Amino acid sequence: MGGGFGAAARDTFKYSGKVRPGKQSPKRSVPKSISKPDYWKDGQPKARGPMLPWQIQKKSEADIEGMRAAGRIAREVLDLAGAAVAPGVTTEAIDALVHEAAVSRGAYPSPLNYHGFPKLPSRTQLTAARGHAGDIVNIDITCYYGGYHGDCSETFLVGEVDEAGRQLVKEYKGIGPPPARAFWTAVGGASSTALPFARASVGSVFHETPNVIHARNNEPGTMQVGHTFTIEPMICEGVEKHILWRDGWTATTKDGKRSAQFEHTLLVTPDGIEALTARTENSTPFWWEK
Repeated sequence: MGGGFGAAARDTFKYSGKVRPGKQSPKRSVPKSISKPDYWKDGQPKARGPMLPWQIQKKSEADIEGMRAAGRIAREVLDLAGAAVAPGVTTEAIDALVHEAAVSRGAYPSPLNYHGFPKLPSRTQLTAARGHAGDIVNIDITCYYGGYHGDCSETFLVGEVDEAGRQLVKEYKGIGPPPARAFWTAVGGASSTALPFARASVGSVFHETPNVIHARNNEPGTMQVGHTFTIEPMICEGVEKHILWRDGWTATTKDGKRSAQFEHTLLVTPDGIEALTARTENSTPFWWEK
């Protein structure tokens, strides 16, 4: 939801849709005992993965086990956050829950101060209106644990949501991971109707090469065993173009219509693709599974 950078009544920025900036609390702190990424203090990442797009890091067995652990924590935190989504709950309350859930598991919330990122959640309340376009909310969780990042997200319904909103959220099911050993272009081509938004890969460095857009592209190379990456398609009701708010972080669709997004951290194995952030028996079923 919106960032807090001044009273909305005095804000002359041309917003789209109904979302407006909310008032934020101060940035949260992380206990000294928790291992932190290199950007936690000054906001500037120091570690770098391969620089050229076709130079993709293959993870060792130790790397993969570390990423499995980080992925499990990210999944647990996301499930807790999703269960808290309800009418009247503030995005600030969900942020507090997420922060505490991560640090209580010995993990650092990866986005915190990444390139200076503070937070987006505020005192904005989630709302639902029967028979009207109710809120849908995306929660994106990345946890840094044991030197590795686990990254996943899901989109949740807030109370009663109209049929169009429900189908928008369900639509993501048609966009799955490409087959192992596929060309990296398949990541984009398989979901070319989505907003151009994807990152690969992820590991001890938050974002590494290649960065593949979710549109037909000419990304070189093929997936190899040991590659880890995220797929995070964003599907929009209307146009895919966006506007960036003056806080430098918040982006909304240009026409103000809704979008839905889901994400997993994936590993290429000799047998196919493994989701390191896979849902578990403790994950709340999606609305179409109930």
